[in-house]
Amino acid sequence: MSISEKLSSQLTNVLSGDPWYGFPVYTIIEGISFEAAYEKPPGSVHNIAAIVLHMVAWTEEVMDRMNGLPSGLPTSGDWPPIGTPDEQKWQNYVEDLKLVNVNLIGIIQKFPEDQWSLPINDERNRELGTGVTYEELINGLIQHHIYHSAQIALLNRIING
Repeated sequence: MSISEKLSSQLTNVLSGDPWYGFPVYTIIEGISFEAAYEKPPGSVHNIAAIVLHMVAWTEEVMDRMNGLPSGLPTSGDWPPIGTPDEQKWQNYVEDLKLVNVNLIGIIQKFPEDQWSLPINDERNRELGTGVTYEELINGLIQHHIYHSAQIALLNRIING
């Protein structure tokens, strides 16, 4: 199996497959009501809608890096503003997350096999996730998705019992 096949398979599994640790990202997010998406339990820094937008933003940033653009914060910001609660907007956020990941999987599948071990052209900055290879970049995003989907699941459990 090529690195492109392995990474696209791993990302797909985390998003909509049968990951070892539990429910995939989309199953978790699709179970979130509009009301729960915007509720912020006491002590929480972000609500579910903000986390989903953060995931979208960083997936876009990873796509930019895969396309050779310099690393930085996502163009929409690390934590894009969620605006006022709106049910259609929430559905759009969920659809946006799916769309950016479909696009990323397409990039992964077409990425030259001999370039996965090359470093992206940035010095190491842990906070920005720079100075890694292209393969490490995709693995990092997969881990990022898992981390935030767990936060979403916990927030939903706090909100809905």
